[in-house]
Order: sequence, then structure tokens, then C-alpha cells
Amino acid sequence: MGSVKPSVRVRGISGPIMANGTPAYNGHLRDELRVFESDQFDANAYVQGKCQSMSEKAIRQLCAELQDLKRASAEEMRKSVYANYTAFIRTSRELSDLEGELVSMRNLLSTQETLIRGLAEGTSLATIKAASEDTEDISYLTHDTTPSELEILAQVLPDKLDVLLAERKVPAALLALDDGERLVAEGQRTEGNKENSFVVALQAALSERRARLAEQLAEAAKQPSVRGSELRSAIAALEKLGDGPRAHTLLLKSHHERLQHNIRTLRPSGTSYGGAYTAALSQLVFSAIAQAARDSVGVFGESSPYASELVLWARSETENFASLVERHVLSSSAAAGGLRAAAECVQIAIGHCSLLEDQGLALSSVLTKLVRPSVEQALEANLKRIEESVAALAAADDWVLTSLPASQSRTQGRVTVPGGGFSLTVKLSSSAHRFNAMVQDFLEDVSPLINMQLAGHALDGLALIFDSYVNLLMKALPALAEEEEEEFHKTDMNKVQPAESFQQQLVILGNAAALADELLPRAAAKLIPSTGMKEDTRVRRSVERQSVVAAARMPELKDWRRRLQRGFERLRDHFCQYHTFDVVYNAEETEDIRLTPETYLRLDFEVDENTWHQEPMPTRTFQAFYFKVTTINQIAQELLAGRERMTSLLCMRLSETFVYCLSNVEDFWDLIEEGGERAIGPIGLQQFILDMEFVMQIAGHLRYPSRIMRQVINDLSTRAISAYLATGADPEAVLPEEGWFIETAKDGLRKLRSGWTKGSNINGEPGSPTHSISAQSVSSVRSE
Repeated sequence: MGSVKPSVRVRGISGPIMANGTPAYNGHLRDELRVFESDQFDANAYVQGKCQSMSEKAIRQLCAELQDLKRASAEEMRKSVYANYTAFIRTSRELSDLEGELVSMRNLLSTQETLIRGLAEGTSLATIKAASEDTEDISYLTHDTTPSELEILAQVLPDKLDVLLAERKVPAALLALDDGERLVAEGQRTEGNKENSFVVALQAALSERRARLAEQLAEAAKQPSVRGSELRSAIAALEKLGDGPRAHTLLLKSHHERLQHNIRTLRPSGTSYGGAYTAALSQLVFSAIAQAARDSVGVFGESSPYASELVLWARSETENFASLVERHVLSSSAAAGGLRAAAECVQIAIGHCSLLEDQGLALSSVLTKLVRPSVEQALEANLKRIEESVAALAAADDWVLTSLPASQSRTQGRVTVPGGGFSLTVKLSSSAHRFNAMVQDFLEDVSPLINMQLAGHALDGLALIFDSYVNLLMKALPALAEEEEEEFHKTDMNKVQPAESFQQQLVILGNAAALADELLPRAAAKLIPSTGMKEDTRVRRSVERQSVVAAARMPELKDWRRRLQRGFERLRDHFCQYHTFDVVYNAEETEDIRLTPETYLRLDFEVDENTWHQEPMPTRTFQAFYFKVTTINQIAQELLAGRERMTSLLCMRLSETFVYCLSNVEDFWDLIEEGGERAIGPIGLQQFILDMEFVMQIAGHLRYPSRIMRQVINDLSTRAISAYLATGADPEAVLPEEGWFIETAKDGLRKLRSGWTKGSNINGEPGSPTHSISAQSVSSVRSE
């Protein structure tokens, strides 16, 4: 009676799978499975009945379905075993112990049977002798008192066994015991009286010598000097004596003692670094486990009833190994943030551990679970160090673009270009370069640990660090208001140098855009398991590009990339809001540039319609916006060469923010829609619609059309028309056709581009709402 050997290898789920993820046999095959549940099921008759009316294709399909059922059944068995693994192991061990007890009980029952039979035969013989005294003819009871050959052999055998045990000749002693068992069996089969009288004594002698031999073998197996062949011989002999559970326990104990002796010879402090100690220790531990597994199979066979005990012992040794590695290597590495050293040690250990899978011992998952906390600690320490280093570097950054050193550009400065290749010309400021380099090194350290499912944890940590870096970059940009500036700079911690010029501010945006769009996502592609090293440079680059594409398609990396994009968009929105408020409210410039309701309400009182139509122009607020967005576009194209998409999106977002700001200024619209004597007039309405169309022409000129911006502009124009309609006037009577606004806005854009000055003002009054921004104002905008 033996226990079932549990499989410790974790395999993938096989068999047909339905669309909802459940095995196919749970559905339409349920009725067919009932045929197999019958006690009278005849396999041959079932197959013949099925195959007689089936085509070759149907037979093949049936074979495939049977194979699927076989795999599904094996998978269900594996799931059942792992779901109740602890109870299964405990039950297997109890069954093994019960088997030994049953063997012992069988021997005892056999001995008792012999004793009872001997007593019965002795009583019968005494009765016969008593009856013979009263009988005159006793000649038929007369027999020869000379011992038989069988009895002589039984008398000599115990002395022979004593000699063999004294000389420690185990194989000969086992043969002698077998001879004794045959003598006992032959004596029990003999029907005579004299031959059976020695059986009880022989069985007692054999039991006593068997126990002595077992103790002798156990003592030999416990000796630390015993070697492989001697140990296996002793264990095999003990198993032949019927004490299998004790034999297997002694086998594992012997390997454990020898392993502990070898481990004590290792000195962690004597190694140059943790990897050497880990390699030596893992070699000892997993080699000992492999040897114990081979010995167990060699002595007890492939279907050993003690396989569960071997699995538990191997797991215990793995736990001891992990404890030693954590104590002497990982704890110090994790505390110091030595992720590379910790990863190397874990990789060495898992590499040795995975070699046991060929012997049916899949312990890698156990080892991974044990060392994971230390690796996570090292991971957290590395992320903390990167965050602190980035904060210190950002504080000293002067926001000037520099190229990456040639020694690092091959692996850290390349960005993907639309043609499918890589460009080595990416420029960043000093803090962004260092941030990128640290992330590259960090992901290289993490990539060997992908099987430990740490990739998500590492990416989350990097996303948090990037958000922290974005916060530092926002502190360098101009604040939106006095109170926000106080909030940003209320402490001296993480203080950064302010970016006062457009060039410096665009460098900050370029840093965040390059990291979020290209550099960090491309570095995260290292977390995809590689297919192996390629010697050919062109092949290696092709594999690298494929890894980038594959990484971009992975759901986890796609979500992570969107998270980085949200951080960059937060920085970009801050930049756009500041410059929009600077144009709309313009606290530092002259009052006539600031956008107010009076800009449109006073036109009908100060300018007549004929004079306004002679040379209409956008108001000064919109002219200032044009010069600002144009300046930003020109500087970005020169400063961030090759990043045209980022420049276009920045200008588009700036324009959208500008029109959103106009739609959200409630004080402005309250006065426009209030009506009364100061209600908006025909010229004011035409000026407002012209300004809106001017923003659209700016977008067309700089090639960043936006449907969102067009929708907001249409809504603003409709709102202004509704305010004019509320005065009781007819808008259609005063508004020209749409083509007129488009051409007038284009003409105003051409004049501004050609340097239109205040000398061409329609009325020569500097304070006119349609007065152009002077050359001095333009230069001041460019020099911000």
C-alpha cells in the first residue's frame, strides 16, 4: 500500500477551452461522459461501436477529443492536489506510516499464528502419547529420533547469522535471512510432527537477528563518514528488511547532515562579494537535493511511496538556503540599495534551483517567494536613491540643453524616429540626462528579475519618481499667481533655479516630453524577456526595435506610458495657463493690451463703422497672443530640432487654453450680456468675431488645426451674437458674410507678419482698440 506521488511541477492548463474560459468538457460533453461512469462500461465495445459508422476524419476528431479529456483530467487532478497540497502530503505520510505498521502487524500475526499452531500440535502429540500407554500395540507410533535435514539447517542458521552480523557482511546476512524464511515456510507446509517443532524457535531467532541487522544498518547510515554507495546499500538493505519509512527518513537525514557539514566550511566573510558565496552555497544545497532525489529513486523506484516526504525535505532545505542567503548577502545589499548585487545573487540561486526540474522538483517558485521581500527592499532603496539624486540635480540645473556624452549615447540617448530607426541627437538638460541614465541602469538591474513579477512594482515606482520630477520642473516655471508662488516656494526644500526665458521654459518642456514619449518607455522595453543574444549588430538592432514595438503594445506598459503622458500634460498645461493669463490679464504691460469688456463696448462710441471698415485689425490682446505663440513656435523649432510634433501640440494646447480662458471669464461676459446703454454694438460685435477668426488663422498659419478650439470659438461667437440680439437689434443686418471675416483676419495676419506698426493706425491714436502692438512691445515679448 503506497501513497500517490504528488507532482510538484507546475504546468500550463491544457485541453479545449470555451470562450468564457471554462473547459469545454463542462458543457456539451457532459452527457457523453456519463457513458464512462457506468460499472458495466466496456471500452472495446464502445470503440468498435463508435468507429464502425465513423469516417477517418471523425475517428481522428474522436481521438483528439479523448486526448483533450485525458489532459483535462490530468489538469483537474493536478489542481485538486495543489488545492489540498498540505492535506495531501499529510495523508501520504500517514499512509506511508500505516504501511509500515501493517507490515509489522503482518509479521506479528504470522508469529502468533506459528505459536498457536505449535501449541495445538504439541497438545495433539501429548494426547496421542497418553493414548498409546493404554494400548498394547504401539508399533505404529514408533519413529526415528534422528533430526531431519530441515531441522539441522534450522539449528545451524542462527549461528551463521551471528557470524555474518559480527563481520558486518550485510548482503550475506540478507541471503541467510531469506533462507531462514524459506525454511520456516517449508516447515509450515510439512504435515509431520517432528519437522514442525523447530519452526517457532527459528522464527524467533530470525526476528531477533533481523532487528539487530536493522539497528546495525541504521547506525551505519547515521555515520558522517558514510559515502554515497555505502549509504545507498545500507538504505536498500534496510528497505528489504521491511522498514521502508525508517530507511527513507535515514536517507534524507544523512544528506542533511552532510550538507550542514559542508555549509559550515563556507565562510561568508571570506568571499570577495555576495555572488561568490551565493554561488558556492547554492551549488552545495541544490546538488545535495538532486543527489538525495537520485538516491531515493534508485532505492525506492520512480513510484516511491515516500515521494511526498522527499518534496517536503527539499522544500525545507530550500528555506534554509534562502535564510542563509538573506542573512549573509541580501540583507546588507537591500539595506544599501544594492539592487544589482541582489539581482545577481537571486539569479544565481534560481539558476541552480531550476536544474532540479528535470528530476520533478520545481522549487523555483518557493525560492522566489522567500527572497522576494529582500529584493523588494533593495528595489525601494534604489527608487528612493534615484528620487533624491534627481531632486539634487534639478536644484543645480541651469536649464540648458546639452548632448549626451558619446560613451553613453549608444544605450541611453537614442530616440525612435518616424522612419523606424534611432536618432542619437536628443538633447536634454543635465538633470534629465542623469535621470535617464539612472533609469536605464535601474531597469537593467531589474530585468533579470522579471520572473519574480517585480516589473509592475518597478514601473509604478518610476512613474512616481517621474511625477516628482515633473513637480520640480513646475517649480522652475513661473507661478500662476502670487498665492500659488508662495505655495510653491514656501520652503527651501527641493528649491530649483527659475526658468525665466522662453528658452529655459521650453527646455523644461523638452525634458519632460522626451522622457515621457521616448526614453522611459523605450527603457521599459528591457522588461520584456529577450530571445537571446545576437552576434550580428543588425539583427540585434532589429530585435531591439521589435522589443520597443512589443513593449508599446503590452497593456501594462501602455497604461504606464499614459501615466507618464499625464505627468507631461500637467506640466504643459501649467506652461500654457501661465502664458494665457499673461496675455489676457497682462498685469505687467500697458492697460490697452489687457482684455476687458470695454475693449468691445466702447468701439461704437469712439469709432464710426465706415472708419473701422477702412482697415480693421484684431485687438491688441489677440495681437499679443499672436506674437507670443509665434515666438514660442520659432524658439521651439530651433531649440528642439526634430521634435516638430511636440512643438505643434504645444502651440495647439496654448491656443486652446487661450480660448478656454476667454469662455470662462465670467466678469467679462456679465458686462457683455448685461445690455442697457453700454450694450455691445455692431462694431464691437464685428470686432469680437474678427478676433475669434484671427485665432483660427493663427492655427492654420502655424499648422496646428484643432477641432476643439474651433468648437469653442464658434460657441463664443454665438454667445456674442446672442448678447447683441438681446438688445433688440438684428445681427444679420450688421454682420458681413463669413468670407469677409476670414479674408480680413488673413490680411491682419499678413500685416503683423510684415511688421505692421502704429504708423498705419486707422485713426493715429495710440489708445485705439485696434492699435497694433509696437515694435518695442514685440521685442519685449521675444525677450521674455
